[in-house]
Amino acid sequence: MNRIKAVALLSGALFLGACGQPQTAPAPAQPSGGHTAAELGLSPSTSPSGRWFVELEGEPGTLSAQSLRAQQQSVLLQAQSAGIQFQEVASFQTLFNGFSVDIADAEVGHFTRLPGVKAIYPVDVIEQPQLQEGSSTPEMFSAIGMTGADIAQNELGLTGKGIKVGVIDSGMDNEHPAFAGRVVSQYDFVGDDFDASTTNGNPIPQPDPIADDCGGHGSHVAGIVGGNDPATNFKGVAPEVSFGSYRVFGCNGSTTADIMLQAMERAAQDGMDVVNMSIGSSFQWAEYPTAKAADRLVKRGVVVTISAGNSGANGQFATGAPSLAEKAISVAAVDNAEISLKSFNLTVDGTARSVGYMLASGSAEPEVGKVLPVVVADPVNACSVNGGSPFAENQFSGKAVLIQRGTCTFAEKAKNVAAAGASAILMFNNAPGYISPGLGEPAIKIPFASFLQSEGEAIRADVQAGKTVTVSFNAGEQRFKNPTGGSITSFSSYGMGPDLDLKPELSAPGGNIYSAVPLQSNGGGSDPSGYGIKSGTSMAAPHVAGAAALLLQAHPDWTPEDVKTRMMNTASTRWFFSNGQPLPGTPIYTQLQGAGMLDIPAAHASTVFAAPAKLSLGESDGMPSRSKVVVLTNRGDQPQTFTVQHYPALSVAGTTYAPKPSTGRATMTVNGQSADLDSAGQGGVQVTVPAGGQVELNVTITAPTALDAKSDYAQYGGYLVAKGTAETVSVPYGGFQGDYQKLEAMGPVYFVQGSQTTKRDFPALYDPALDLVYFENEQPGKLPDYTFLTFDRVVGQRGLKVLDAPTLWVHLDHQVQTVIMEAVDAQGTAHPVQTFPYVGRNSTNVYQVGTDARPWNDYVWDGTYADGAKAPAGQYQLRLRVLKALGNPDNAAHWEVYTSPAFNVVRGAASPD
Repeated sequence: MNRIKAVALLSGALFLGACGQPQTAPAPAQPSGGHTAAELGLSPSTSPSGRWFVELEGEPGTLSAQSLRAQQQSVLLQAQSAGIQFQEVASFQTLFNGFSVDIADAEVGHFTRLPGVKAIYPVDVIEQPQLQEGSSTPEMFSAIGMTGADIAQNELGLTGKGIKVGVIDSGMDNEHPAFAGRVVSQYDFVGDDFDASTTNGNPIPQPDPIADDCGGHGSHVAGIVGGNDPATNFKGVAPEVSFGSYRVFGCNGSTTADIMLQAMERAAQDGMDVVNMSIGSSFQWAEYPTAKAADRLVKRGVVVTISAGNSGANGQFATGAPSLAEKAISVAAVDNAEISLKSFNLTVDGTARSVGYMLASGSAEPEVGKVLPVVVADPVNACSVNGGSPFAENQFSGKAVLIQRGTCTFAEKAKNVAAAGASAILMFNNAPGYISPGLGEPAIKIPFASFLQSEGEAIRADVQAGKTVTVSFNAGEQRFKNPTGGSITSFSSYGMGPDLDLKPELSAPGGNIYSAVPLQSNGGGSDPSGYGIKSGTSMAAPHVAGAAALLLQAHPDWTPEDVKTRMMNTASTRWFFSNGQPLPGTPIYTQLQGAGMLDIPAAHASTVFAAPAKLSLGESDGMPSRSKVVVLTNRGDQPQTFTVQHYPALSVAGTTYAPKPSTGRATMTVNGQSADLDSAGQGGVQVTVPAGGQVELNVTITAPTALDAKSDYAQYGGYLVAKGTAETVSVPYGGFQGDYQKLEAMGPVYFVQGSQTTKRDFPALYDPALDLVYFENEQPGKLPDYTFLTFDRVVGQRGLKVLDAPTLWVHLDHQVQTVIMEAVDAQGTAHPVQTFPYVGRNSTNVYQVGTDARPWNDYVWDGTYADGAKAPAGQYQLRLRVLKALGNPDNAAHWEVYTSPAFNVVRGAASPD
């Protein structure tokens, strides 16, 4: 069985919901005999044990729900007749033709052989993000100003009234004043105690009639979409939308993808106009069931906005499903332009200014108003020297001491400075941006304030120049400009999709966003005001969902494609930077920011649009230049003239797991003329689009020919920008420079050779029910002999543990198009065993064997071939063949192959005695 680790934002679990009848959840699967994951030092799968999607032939929507259910029942009856042990969990007929089942490892291959089964996919488990505490100030700061939502509300009169937005999440606090009276549809799929990733507590869904929120994430997301609390002046993007609330999380823990899919079907049935999913499984494919369902939701006329994922630290190709769906809008996260901070007054020779800071955890609250003289520590890093403090006792008595981050731990710095009698510690960063230090235990009894590098350098210079510098701490919080504001957050996931489709597609504020949290009086919430701060692409997607509601209110005739196209065409890259420095005309990776920052007023006012809204160019190997047609359409009553220019972005070189910027740039021609800019920023191709007419742009993009990183491949990208006197239209593009098939797919593979825990001094053990003989693990010089059971079984009266089935533990470094496992007999004939389509990659390239948990996939052979026949006794090897992403199955170079050591299959009438 292939169990794939799911690392992501949020997603779905087991249960029934809107489709089918409730199913009794089976008991958790027992561990198999032989090696356990812990014994191997490998991490067990994070997918629910034995939980799979089974997809059937036939597209939802072409047949009635009754016909689809009848087809599904036929397959389930065939499975029962074949003796397959399974438990149906949920069935789907609206957005997906199939069902989810709990099934033992050894039975998975049997299900794939049933007539009418198209494919099977693991049901991913996704953890619920935890709400971060923040300011109690109930406003969204500059976030809605970054997208122009404030202009849309105040100048255009758009509020989202009449538009229904479905929020698939942890529910909403129905009693929160920000949502009062506006939740028109709701469904709880899980109940408070549900947690898909543990057998502790209650892993069985217990739905409640009210989809209330005790986890906090869903209320925060909904507040961004359209919260409206006049008493506190809090407003989301679309403050008069109506809500559909679909709860897929308990108060804590995780959920699974089949619950997620049920919620999507329910939102479709409830007639939502927009659906937001701040949820997903990273490192996936667009073919994953939730992604397919998202596309079908769009086809039904629903705008679908989905967070790209928070896996930026895990390298390229990390954007998740369902965000990879072709027609959905995949949203990256940008840091808020402003941030709320505690502050102190810094006075230099009588001139005061306010400095924002973050208080270290484990330090004391400052005494408000007390004036302290500032001195600079020497050494400024305040680290120990030869194991002891560099400072004398009472050296800093009554002083605020300036130190710098770096070299040693925060706790060591704090201990040394506090022991020298300081009244406060002022630490400045050694890199751009704010940090929140953690001191651990024991805590210190003085305040420890952390602030910007630039402020600290200025304070140090003033003190060293002999100026009189003092500090006094203020009460409350203030708003400060965020030095990383407007840049892509460090956690936002890289694209592209493994099919080289350009994802993510749009950016919106997602770092340090204020919004609603459950009221403490309602059993949740970390702030009594009912508001808090959170960061994530989870916070970016609802900005786009709210924007979609505003645009649909203003343009009720727009289709979901119209909304997506206008948003992407009018997005701006003006916010984005590279390596902390603005590079005009050279935006950062397209594979991180997509089309750029959402601009709601520009999308609303656009009369000229470009289609397609993005260009996915594929790989350049064998075809370095790609030609596409972009059509400019003018819906206005006046002709418009544009200068079409090319803005190449940085290329993403390095490895999949460790991306690095490259200065390699693509080139572009439009209608046979160069659209590239010269060194003075001049150039381009002029076109005029008549009123009510169209113009075709024949665009040819040539991939970079050289990279400055030690790599022969990279993701490249950029923008076609049509600048007019009244409007600007932009189209992002992305491609893969070089041979995509050179990316390695398989990391290490482990062949599990029987049990290390059973005794070795017994002869063959026979199970007459299965006509299989099992030998204890081998004597020296002999091949291992295997059973094919994947659970413990008592044999005879000795109570011996049967050996585990032969298993391959595989780490995937990149998504693969197909995984095929074969049993190769002694004559060299390969017998197909199992086939898995569109398998996601693992989350990290670290595959340490030991106690450290790492993600692996496991493939188990049950002793039968794909056609159901039992393998005869004899010598075998397991062979795993993986077809690389976008690989040609007829090209041997596009396959990676692993062949296990030999082992024996023994069948016969041996006695267990």
